[in-house]
Amino acid sequence: MDETRTMKVGTVAEAAGLTVRTLHHWDRIGLLSPSERSPAGHREYTEADLVRLYQILALRHLGLGLESIAVCLDAGVDPARLVRDHLAEVEAAAAELERRRAKLCRLVEALDAGRVPDTPALLDAVRAATPSPESARVLARHLDPDQVAEIKAHTEAVGPLAHYLLEVEWPELYRRAERHRAAGTAPDDPRVRRLVARIDELGARFSGGDRQISAGVRAAWDDDPAGLSNTPAEQTTTWRELTRYLDLARQRTHTKEQERA
Repeated sequence: MDETRTMKVGTVAEAAGLTVRTLHHWDRIGLLSPSERSPAGHREYTEADLVRLYQILALRHLGLGLESIAVCLDAGVDPARLVRDHLAEVEAAAAELERRRAKLCRLVEALDAGRVPDTPALLDAVRAATPSPESARVLARHLDPDQVAEIKAHTEAVGPLAHYLLEVEWPELYRRAERHRAAGTAPDDPRVRRLVARIDELGARFSGGDRQISAGVRAAWDDDPAGLSNTPAEQTTTWRELTRYLDLARQRTHTKEQERA
């Protein structure tokens, strides 16, 4: 980009995997404000703005909150160190994913061979279902260490069954719900309400029924569904639509219960 070229907010949002709403919010709080204006008065981003945007995204990826990011940027950040730290985090995440893959492959080999996996193999599968470094960082932005430890404790208490619940049943519940949403099934359809009830039951099982933990986990999903689920950012649009659909199902279920009371 040369010094005279600028970019509109929609173009920047698409390139960065963000929403226009997020960029507008960052502008309002002074974290990232477009430096130029078009002849029509619309704000536009310069090359220097995009450099700052990269720094924000890299620091956010490392787990810093917006206030901490603002402090870091105002104090001056060494770009080379920032990129090295970012690279180290990506490499750590890749190594963790490979570790999880290897353990699950060993479990699949045992099952395919008709052998009953031993306890260490089952425990490895449970550990493989624990949050990746990236998802752990997303959770850390919305839960304190004690709350994260509580989720881990509840997961360990479930035992080997946790692998089935987290890796098999829970994803399947969401897949079924998405099929209903895509087919136009009404959110208050009994089939959808049963799926929501089971999803919430599993959520309570791993949060211990703590509403603050549940709210924190939900906020983490709203904040960064791609980072929490380790899926490409372009797939999160469907996720957000599905969560709105499920929330509507919950609201209508609550309304029906109040009417019956």
